[in-house]
Amino acid sequence: MALVLRCLRPLPSLLHRSSFAMARGLPQAPRGCPALLLEGCRQCVQHMLLSRQLATKKAKGKGQSQAKVNISAALVEDIINLEETNEDMRAVIEALKEDFNRNLNVRTSPGALDHITVMTKDGKFPLNQLGQISQKSPQLMIVNMTNFPESTAAAAKAIRESGMNLNPEVDGMVIRVPVPKVTREHRESLAKLAKQSTNKSKEALRKVRSKSITQVKKFKNKVSEDTIWLLEKQIQQMADEAAAEMDKLLAAKTKELLG
Repeated sequence: MALVLRCLRPLPSLLHRSSFAMARGLPQAPRGCPALLLEGCRQCVQHMLLSRQLATKKAKGKGQSQAKVNISAALVEDIINLEETNEDMRAVIEALKEDFNRNLNVRTSPGALDHITVMTKDGKFPLNQLGQISQKSPQLMIVNMTNFPESTAAAAKAIRESGMNLNPEVDGMVIRVPVPKVTREHRESLAKLAKQSTNKSKEALRKVRSKSITQVKKFKNKVSEDTIWLLEKQIQQMADEAAAEMDKLLAAKTKELLG
C-alpha cells in the first residue's frame, strides 16, 4: 500500500507536465512505462526533450522550404564523425579545382603535361617522372624520353588520350607535342571536358554522402528516429552545398574557357 501511495504522489505534477508536453507537440509517455510509476516519467520526458532538441520540425505542405539543419558534431560523435564527412566532401571540391587549374587552360603549357599518368610495365607513373618536358616554341612542346626510352610509346599514348586535344608525334626518344591553336572549337572542347570533370566529381561526392548515410543507419535501432532523420538531412545538406559550389566553379571555368 505504501508503494502505491508513493507511485501516486507524483501524478499531479506529472499530469501538469504531460499537458505542457501535449501543448508543445511533444510525444507522450508510453503506457506501462516503469518511470511513470516510479519517477513521474521524468526519464521519458527528459529523453523526449533531448530527442526534439536534436531534430528540426519537418516542413508541412508542399512548397514550404525546410529549416536548415545545423547539428553539433559533438552531440553525435558516437554515431558519425561529421567533421570527417565534411573534410571528405571538401577534398572532392579541391580535386576538381586542381583539375581545372592543371588541365583545362586555353593555352597548353608544359606544366599541363606533368601529371599525365603513363601506364608502363612497371606500373603507373606521372609523365614528368619519365621524361623531361620543355617548350621549344609557343607552338611546340618537347618530351625527352632518354632516361626511359622503353616507355616512349606508352607516354605518347597517354598524352594522346589525356583529353587535352593533343596529337603527339614520336621521333626516336623524343615526343613532339604541337600546341593546338586557340580556336572556338578548341575552347568548346575544353568546356565540355570541364563539364565531364564536374560530373565525375559529383559522382565522387554522392559516394561520400551514401557512405555517411549508411553509417548513420547502422544506429537506427539505438537512437531515436528523429536523430536519424536529422543526421541524414544534415549530410544531404552538406552534399547539396558542396554540389552548389562545384556548379559555381564550373560556371566560372566555362566563362573563362569560352571567353
